[in-house]
Amino acid sequence: MLPTARLPDLVELTPFGPAAAPDAPLDLIIEVPHGAAGPDEFFALARRLRGALPARLERFFYVNTDVGAYALSLAIAERVLAARPQTRGLLARALVPRTFLDVNRLLSASAEAYASGGVTAGVPSFITDPADLQLLAGMYTAYRAALDPIWARLAPGGLGLTPHTYAPRTVGISRVDEHIVENLEACYAPGVEETWPLRPEVDLITTTPEGLDLAPPGLADDLTQRLAALGRVAERDRSYNLHPVTLGHFRSAAWPGQVFCFEVRRDLLVRAWTPFEPMEADPEKVAPLADAFAAAILARWA
Repeated sequence: MLPTARLPDLVELTPFGPAAAPDAPLDLIIEVPHGAAGPDEFFALARRLRGALPARLERFFYVNTDVGAYALSLAIAERVLAARPQTRGLLARALVPRTFLDVNRLLSASAEAYASGGVTAGVPSFITDPADLQLLAGMYTAYRAALDPIWARLAPGGLGLTPHTYAPRTVGISRVDEHIVENLEACYAPGVEETWPLRPEVDLITTTPEGLDLAPPGLADDLTQRLAALGRVAERDRSYNLHPVTLGHFRSAAWPGQVFCFEVRRDLLVRAWTPFEPMEADPEKVAPLADAFAAAILARWA
């Protein structure tokens, strides 16, 4: 890995492979839009906001943040580079907690559009202070200004990944508002949590709501077989699809056949699933999944 560049409170950029000019084409781009997974990142932005926030909001952050996504992404990049040293790429980790601003959304979308995609809004409804809204809008603009030119460097035949992780179960939350913490606590109460539907171990997000497959041809099938060999089941578009309100759809539509979005169930990557407490990735759990993803990527270039 080459030295990491950090835009404070915004994004961390780690190039890998042979050093090159800043505008050189990239074989592999990995963007982790929900990479802010630590308490420090949550509280740093919370302190910058002027308006009142729901009490104990950090509990929502711990349940909803993509713990393990960055660890998996880094492990994939390291394995690809070890097997194919000429691979030139970049790993981007967003440092903005999605509790306040989801950079994997198009902020121009309406509330109805978010709801139709079954996804949370770019900025939650409990953020109402005008100065806070202006701050978050500025952060979103700055994030896109940093990342969009990087994606413009994706080489013909190159590959872009947008990895996510999600909570093990789909719970009965229809709105993220000022009552989000108490509603989540009710959903995760003893005897209630286990009644919610279990999500797929791995969900490969490949098609639009209209059924258009924008993923790299054959990659989902190859990866499904490799994961099955590990005893892991991958499904396609069961929890989410490539909805137009997401940045993942935007990237996929801009580079059809070159961008691969996916979700991994968080309990398969963390040391212990503790929904209302900080979690960390377990390298021993991450390793076999990273092996499968890296092998599928390398096979595509073989």
